[in-house]
Amino acid sequence: MGLPDPKPGLVISYSFLWSEEAEQGQVEGRKDRPCAIVVALDFSEPAKPKQVAVVPITHSPPSDPAVAIEIPLPVKKHLGLDSERSWAILDEFNVFAWPGYDLRPIKEKDGRVEYGFLPPRLFDQIIETIQRLDEQEAIARTSRDF
Repeated sequence: MGLPDPKPGLVISYSFLWSEEAEQGQVEGRKDRPCAIVVALDFSEPAKPKQVAVVPITHSPPSDPAVAIEIPLPVKKHLGLDSERSWAILDEFNVFAWPGYDLRPIKEKDGRVEYGFLPPRLFDQIIETIQRLDEQEAIARTSRDF
């Protein structure tokens, strides 16, 4: 099965590296988790791979609700995720060249790495929050290309 084209709003399985882990010298995330692609740049040059930025989706409630958006249960069901509460954390990015080394196959999906797309309204809310956080210089970006 081939890899999907990385498009904003696509939720993938990825080994997300939190900024605090990167600061401690870790180079691999502690666990694989759903992550939403928020930026996908295609330079249309064979020598330059697509660049992707993802935000993590986690069960842990955010310490600051202003930096997260809860993923509604119907969206989680649509994506094939569990029914526990989850949030997209929007002040943490991983940036990497697609497909990178940290995509992970989803066990229940025959080796696919994608869950599906976020609904446009929810994705728009995510982007608006990221823009606000970016204006406040409140986003940690971790490059996964070493």
